[in-house]
Amino acid sequence: MDFKVAGTRKGITALQMDIKVHGLNREILSMALDQAVAGYNFILDKMEAAIASPRADLSPYAPRIVVLKIPADKIREVIGPGGKMVNKIIEDTGVKIDIEDDGTIYIASPDGDAAAKAKKIIEDLVREVEVGEVYMGKVVRVESYGAFVELLPGKDGLVHISQLDRKRVAKTEDVVKLGDSIEVKVIGIDEKGRVKLSHKVLLPPDPDEEDNQEEEKNRRRPR
Repeated sequence: MDFKVAGTRKGITALQMDIKVHGLNREILSMALDQAVAGYNFILDKMEAAIASPRADLSPYAPRIVVLKIPADKIREVIGPGGKMVNKIIEDTGVKIDIEDDGTIYIASPDGDAAAKAKKIIEDLVREVEVGEVYMGKVVRVESYGAFVELLPGKDGLVHISQLDRKRVAKTEDVVKLGDSIEVKVIGIDEKGRVKLSHKVLLPPDPDEEDNQEEEKNRRRPR
């Protein structure tokens, strides 16, 4: 008789039996179960002596698999042309990535921080920019009419020169330079998907500007 029993302190959770004879009587089966319960409780005693309860955190050397789901139509954005984007994520983080056709993504890594970093990159890739959101972006291009700021991987927008500061700006480079970090707010997205940004709206009011506005109101007020 091949008889396997698994269980916890609360009782039997699974069993499997192979026999060559036509059947077993109740007495033999009862004895086998009693021996099995005593056996796995002995093993549990030894396990609990080594570690009383599961660890709150995994060992830093334990492999991890992070699972996330993205819209299926966003898969191409994660993969990129010829696999360029997904290969860059793998190269930068050292993780292994598997992508299913339904948008389920498996990120495997022995390093929890690396897996979390890869997950964040993927989430940013498929995230939609929305009007009213505030981002800390990076200046990726500077023009005479303003600066292009990367909000998310592969997604940028324009801060027009008039939206860089509350004061008049003569040159874009007077406020930002290539590679600078800048906080911006999305103030519009046109029909072509171009993102309009503002740094000015996040700045505190200029006291001189407020005084000038108050003087202008008083000047226009009927007497």
